[in-house]
Amino acid sequence: MGKRVAVVLAGCGVYDGSEIHEASAVLVHLSREGAQAEVFAPNISQMHVVDHVKGQPTPEQRNVLVESARIARGNIKDLAQLDVKGLDALIIPGGFGVAKNLSTWATQGKNCSVCREVEDVLRAFHAAQKPIGLCCISPVLAAKLFPGCEVTVGHDTECEKWPYAKTAESLRELGCKHVNSHVTEIHVDPRHRLVTTSAFMCNAPLHEIHDGIGNMVREVVRLA
Repeated sequence: MGKRVAVVLAGCGVYDGSEIHEASAVLVHLSREGAQAEVFAPNISQMHVVDHVKGQPTPEQRNVLVESARIARGNIKDLAQLDVKGLDALIIPGGFGVAKNLSTWATQGKNCSVCREVEDVLRAFHAAQKPIGLCCISPVLAAKLFPGCEVTVGHDTECEKWPYAKTAESLRELGCKHVNSHVTEIHVDPRHRLVTTSAFMCNAPLHEIHDGIGNMVREVVRLA
């Protein structure tokens, strides 16, 4: 039997949900590793809906679980139904939905709160010492909940290649150790059993982002 890995989504679309390429890469690499992905999302309203052509919010209202079901091809469950006992690992792709729907990082930064159901799931996997994979902006969830953990969101010096590098300083202010890394690299925190990679925190070719996520997924499955 392959490993059973929970994948938690935050909607559908980089600006208001899960980053679709990241979510797809996670699912592809889990399949390649012979693991069974079980997709979940919280049954909550999105913070807002963004027109991805204009990059501007719209008056629409959408549900995180309903939107995430687009990526999961309908094969998805309410996050409230997740039972850590039957699962071997957890992966959370990035996208602004992590910072808007799974937490309030987008508006409050290091002073954010984490969605209760998401916090409960992360703490359950952590307490069970089951590996947690996080990419792009999602390592902020671990930094908020597990002080002293080690993660990467790429580099800590802002430039054209690393436009979100200031995130690293916020993580350090939370008491987290940030480790600089290239987009194809991962960082493993053996004590907290966290595996992180920068993904779209970097302006890199899509195949490099895909490769970094693949390295993250492989390590998560190996640790499971």
